[in-house]
Amino acid sequence: MLSHTDFPLITDPYFYMVSIPAVLLMGISKSGFGAGFGSLAVPMMALAVSVPQAAAILMPVLFVMDVLGMAAFRKDFDLKLLRFLLPWGVLGIGVGTLLFKVLQAHVVAGLVGAFTLLFLAQRLLFPPKPDSPPPPRWLGVLLTVMSGFTSFIAHAGGPPINAYVIPMRLSPVRFTATMAFFFFVINLSKWIPYAWLGLLDWRNMATSLVLLPIAPIGVWVGVWMARRISQVLFYRFLYTGMLLTGLKLLWDALV
Repeated sequence: MLSHTDFPLITDPYFYMVSIPAVLLMGISKSGFGAGFGSLAVPMMALAVSVPQAAAILMPVLFVMDVLGMAAFRKDFDLKLLRFLLPWGVLGIGVGTLLFKVLQAHVVAGLVGAFTLLFLAQRLLFPPKPDSPPPPRWLGVLLTVMSGFTSFIAHAGGPPINAYVIPMRLSPVRFTATMAFFFFVINLSKWIPYAWLGLLDWRNMATSLVLLPIAPIGVWVGVWMARRISQVLFYRFLYTGMLLTGLKLLWDALV
């Protein structure tokens, strides 16, 4: 684990060995292609730094990714769905702010991981029928609040919101665009609470600037794939990403 020093940024090569692939995965997930993989970024970086520090370092990177994602899919989002999701997601940010110093990160990771695996098991054992109705709105409220909460704690808001939106069977582009706008607002809502909690120090921000050029590469690769892949294959990648995320988060919690 790296300790805080007087260096203006983190210089440990091992940190960048795990952080560069983490940022690439997050960039690809921001484009919607393999969206579940984005939640692996903080656990990967936590191999070298603490979870709160990893989350803080990713804040400027996330902002750039969100802007690029919105620009790429600016005409394809579901406005009606966003109007429903955003207030509950921001409420989750508030809950995360209040509980940030109470709940340990590995506990939150375990909850998200277990929930993700349960969702995938349910989809496998009880696959939805073509004429099955969308999830009830009360479930959407719970999952969206959970998404905002887990996003605040560890940038792991993808699995809960995916569990609600995936059964709606949106097209890959519409799904990606809606998630891009949703997480732009959610991530923007974190800046003031993160500053209030003392996470946005100069060392973390300087380190973030080093990682920033990698962000557009991941987003570009993901956008290129999302616009060329079939819906069936798209959701298979999505499920694979959620499976790996669930296993990794549950492993972090138990170990």
